Amino acid sequence: MPESAVWFITGCSTGLGRALAETVLDRGLRAVVTARDPARVADLAGRHGDRALVLPLDVTDPAQVADAVKRAETAFGRIDVLVNNAGYGYLAAVEEGEDDEVRRLFDANVFGLADVTKAVLPGMRARRSGHVVNVSSLGGLAAFGATGYYHATKFAVEGLSESLAAEVAPLGIKVTIVEPAAFRTNWSGPSMRQSATRIDDYAETAGARAATTATYGHQPGDPVRAAEAILTAVDADEPPLRLLLGKAAYAIATARLDTLRAGFDTWREVTLGADFPEGTE
Repeated sequence: MPESAVWFITGCSTGLGRALAETVLDRGLRAVVTARDPARVADLAGRHGDRALVLPLDVTDPAQVADAVKRAETAFGRIDVLVNNAGYGYLAAVEEGEDDEVRRLFDANVFGLADVTKAVLPGMRARRSGHVVNVSSLGGLAAFGATGYYHATKFAVEGLSESLAAEVAPLGIKVTIVEPAAFRTNWSGPSMRQSATRIDDYAETAGARAATTATYGHQPGDPVRAAEAILTAVDADEPPLRLLLGKAAYAIATARLDTLRAGFDTWREVTLGADFPEGTE
């Protein structure tokens, strides 16, 4: 990535987004730093001058998405790296999910990500270069009780990103899916939303995990080290399609592969028997 590279990062008010914006700017690169409340990131512009452009951005507002991308390209001439980081979690057993809250979750975590990506891609296509970094989660590879709807959004991000990677690779554009485990951010604290509905039958499953998940402040993941890892991946000659972040992410993801393989092998004969017999026209 050139020294003059321009990064466009969503969800920069706290956590990984803010750490990434600070790391990019500290390396002398340029960054479009976005947040729903730009006052929360205004200090970055003060410290980094004209290399930082702070913009308001609610990714669920298509008009604001289009305006932010236009202003970024006007100011810097291009966007080299898009980081779709904005999003949040939601705690509920599947049966406890509230329709309005679930739709808002998908609007932010999936449709907002897609809208920002679609707004940035024309410029990348015109230059035949660029890198889209979609922040998914370990929860985009493995699912647990109490976060089913959140997992659904991140599984959607995984599939969307894989398809996007296949479509834009011939155009010189790269895609990386970032899959963090538990990091010391506000994801499981102030940023987390919860269903007001409680069903006693799920108290020992979803309820117990929700209580554990809703504690924060001692997660092992360091957002600054995660940001540095993302820059390392983007700078690589062959960036990864998937970048796991954290020891737990590696352990759980590789165990998930083993579980999938074992299940596939157990049901191999039934699986293979679903095709027409050989020689059948």
